[in-house]
Amino acid sequence: MSTASTTSAASTASTASTASTESTAQPAVERVRVSAEPDWYESAGISLGVRVGNLVFTSGQGPIGADGSTVGVGDFEAQARQALANLSTVLTNAGSSLAEVVKATVFVTDIAAQQGVFAKLRAEHFPNKPHLAESFVEVSSLADPEWMIEIEAIGLVVR
Repeated sequence: MSTASTTSAASTASTASTASTESTAQPAVERVRVSAEPDWYESAGISLGVRVGNLVFTSGQGPIGADGSTVGVGDFEAQARQALANLSTVLTNAGSSLAEVVKATVFVTDIAAQQGVFAKLRAEHFPNKPHLAESFVEVSSLADPEWMIEIEAIGLVVR
């Protein structure tokens, strides 16, 4: 066996040993579940968000009202406003805010019809510069067939 293969084999064994040890170790940074009252995703076994260090990662927020029903059925702007309000609640409960969002992914069901409306709402809700990074994606459907929008985000925790 050449020196290169011996070193490679020893390195691979060491890496495998380290990997198995790491998989059973506690996470280096605590993960904290973010919730709200009411917690509209609790029954699905999903966190509204997870705070890790100085970041918060939200689940996709849809147009769910306090009573658990879809807000603004057939009205994209009403649904987008409710999804943004829900996103704001989750971020606030994690110690962040819409102003601290650095990345958002927006899922919509009709990009051609909905992009202009969301551009207006983006300017209202995310006016800070530098502008957030965003992906705007059309999907065939969302978690509820009445939903026209769902928004997930990554925000900085400031308090």
